[in-house]
Amino acid sequence: MRIQVKRTGGFAGIERHAEVDTAGRLDAHEWHDLVEQAVAQGRGTPPIGVPDGFSYQITVDGRTVYCSDPRLTEPQRQLITRVMKEGA
Repeated sequence: MRIQVKRTGGFAGIERHAEVDTAGRLDAHEWHDLVEQAVAQGRGTPPIGVPDGFSYQITVDGRTVYCSDPRLTEPQRQLITRVMKEGA
């Protein structure tokens, strides 16, 4: 499973991208469970965010959902944090 996160917005407006491929990872099942929850609660179109807030585009194997601060669900927040931390 290929998970991509794109973060836009914020005070400086700097875009950030990260990606994780779960193929061959020992913790792949954890990623898959988290992705399932996060994507199920995402939107099909970009939501209207708050001034200087972050907006996120999560793409998993070609399917894209959108979410934004401050209305991230806990699974979305966890997934975004993990991908940004562990991804390339």
